[in-house]
Amino acid sequence: MIRALLVEDDLDLATAIVDYLELEEINCDHAGNGVAALGLARDSDFDMIILDLNLPRMDGLDVCSHLRDEGNDVPILMLTARDSLDDKLSGFDRGTDDYLVKPFAMDELLARVRALAGRRSSQARRLTVGDLVLNLTERQASRAGEPLRLSPTGFRILEHLMRASPNPVSRAELVEAVWGEGQPDSNSLKVHIHNLRKQLDDQGMGPVLQTVAGFGYQVKSDDENSIQS
Repeated sequence: MIRALLVEDDLDLATAIVDYLELEEINCDHAGNGVAALGLARDSDFDMIILDLNLPRMDGLDVCSHLRDEGNDVPILMLTARDSLDDKLSGFDRGTDDYLVKPFAMDELLARVRALAGRRSSQARRLTVGDLVLNLTERQASRAGEPLRLSPTGFRILEHLMRASPNPVSRAELVEAVWGEGQPDSNSLKVHIHNLRKQLDDQGMGPVLQTVAGFGYQVKSDDENSIQS
């Protein structure tokens, strides 16, 4: 079942949306202001967030920006009465994934919710796996607070692995994601993985970059590795 968070200060509209989505077997929590929404989004696992733009205490753009800066990659659908291109571009710049302009049909809202809930947002600006942190805005990586010196290709490989974590990524998918149509020679990925692993494990801590035999690679935190070992 999809679990959504609705952030809407109009209680009549919020009640109508929650009732409609729950009839469609979508579990929907509700917050009436931006500060409450931020707390719920931090403390709970949602498949997507329906976020009104104009909210008391903290507006939707600020909520969205805070979540993305913290590395939250839950897809966000912004509800707004503003239909100008500048408003939409501002929302996308702050981290929203889709827009729905009020008034809207419930069927359209349902379709957007289902489409977004099936994926993770690419708008997160900070990725974290255990003590490994990737700052996408500043293009910096660190482990246990110590900076890592990664090549541009190494950074892209690590970003793709961390977005998928803890799930493994196949070699073919990594090559496609990093090099696209400009396929490298057969040893390039192995060389970059080797150099990346040396950087990640240079701090004397447990390995986080794992080889999945016959398939590809995965990034997992020390806690996740110890649970499986």
